[in-house]
Amino acid sequence: MPSAISSDEWDLPRLKASIGFEDDYQYLTSDDQDTEFFDVKFYPYADVTHDPVFAAVSKKHVVIYRLSTKANPPYELVQLFRDDDKEALNCSCTWSKDPETEVPYLCVAGRDAKIKVYDVVQGKLVKVLIGHGGEINDLATCPTNFLLVASASEDTTVRIWSLDPAHSKQPCVCLLAGEGHSSGLLTVAFHNSGRYVLSAGHDNVICLWTLPNLPPESNGKTPAKPIVIHYPHFFTSEVHSGIVDCVAFFGDLVLSRACHEDIIVLWRIEGFSSRDPLPEISEAPTTSDTERLTRSAFAPATASACPPQYTRLLEFWTPHCGHQFYLRFKLFHDKDKHPVLAFGNAKAMIFFWDLARLGSYHNFISEVRDSDRDKSQPVHRPGWLAPINHRHKGDAVSKLRDAASDRESVASGRTGSVDLETHLDVNTNYSQETIESWELKYDMTRVEEPIRAHAQSNITVKDFVGRQVAWSASGEWCVVVGSKNLAIILQRWHKRDQANDKEKKPS
Repeated sequence: MPSAISSDEWDLPRLKASIGFEDDYQYLTSDDQDTEFFDVKFYPYADVTHDPVFAAVSKKHVVIYRLSTKANPPYELVQLFRDDDKEALNCSCTWSKDPETEVPYLCVAGRDAKIKVYDVVQGKLVKVLIGHGGEINDLATCPTNFLLVASASEDTTVRIWSLDPAHSKQPCVCLLAGEGHSSGLLTVAFHNSGRYVLSAGHDNVICLWTLPNLPPESNGKTPAKPIVIHYPHFFTSEVHSGIVDCVAFFGDLVLSRACHEDIIVLWRIEGFSSRDPLPEISEAPTTSDTERLTRSAFAPATASACPPQYTRLLEFWTPHCGHQFYLRFKLFHDKDKHPVLAFGNAKAMIFFWDLARLGSYHNFISEVRDSDRDKSQPVHRPGWLAPINHRHKGDAVSKLRDAASDRESVASGRTGSVDLETHLDVNTNYSQETIESWELKYDMTRVEEPIRAHAQSNITVKDFVGRQVAWSASGEWCVVVGSKNLAIILQRWHKRDQANDKEKKPS
């Protein structure tokens, strides 16, 4: 029997609990009964050793919950407030904090085109940001400056707002508009450097904008006008053929998805590197060639040569999304842990991909197939790379054992062990069914095949639509919110935490 090395770094979240909130109905008109949560965000500024807190936004309410491994159920409602504005139907939120007191602020926006900033401790509205000419569909906080918030609107623009008291007279400090988008926006995202912004929406276009240096604090009675950026430094309508409702950076790479495509795409803007000096505003490509579907300042097309301006790298399969849009994925990305992508579809399924498994699988297969290796030495096969073993009819013990194994390794993604095996040949050691299953999930060279989920959680509520995903700062908790006013709580590493608690107790 191969020996095993215990490790939980490969664990993926498992279903822990669900929260239902039914109070919206009494505040909505009779023709608007399909209440749901549209957005969820964890508070990002707390100590990671503290119990994480998240906010979820429905059309009329904001709920704030604290999660704990020591509580049963593992959640506690700590704040609830309602938007009394008659025109308000909210769909997005993002966190900030008071620059002096560090009291948590939650920014909330939606149909009434206002950004409402709440003191979460008191549950009180502290300011309202007005300027957009249409519904606000997404909000994001700058990762390097918690006082900067980006908003994406149906008016086709992205606005950058400052919560700094120095900009109180003119909180809108930058406007990304003009020749970027021709239809309403659905999604906006910051680069980790805080100097680049992605935007996308109904026109199938994804833009990358470079943020300028912000205007100084206002002197005297006349505040500085917002800086207007007319042209993005990258523009493409080629990556997707449908409405783009979610974009995000993965380092300098881009993740995006569109309605009707049933995939999340990982791609690269050729020539773009956040380590390079910021491009000048004048370097942004103009619309002089209106037929060009991709325009880039990072790999500009010339008359003599036309290098690729972007490259599709991987696709992740997200089946059963149907006609739905406004479905958001979320990437957990921490330099000390595996990057994990999560997504909820329109059929009560939540998918997870551990991106570190892709490289680990490549290394394993390369080692096994290496003709020069010493075949008497064992090869390390990751525990999550389990062979397919069919159950034998009539063998009750095998059925129970296999069922338990399936629950642990396939559905939950809790597969941390590493097996040491002496391999002669992949095709000899494993069935064709096993090899094909592995390739569908982990093989990065099969560019024609979207990568299947590494773990999947099925929600018992029929036709639950996952609208948004959030990760706690440590990556232990994952929350998916969506239709039927449900919040789905998932957790990983719980067994490790229990073991640590036992070690701390005196004998």
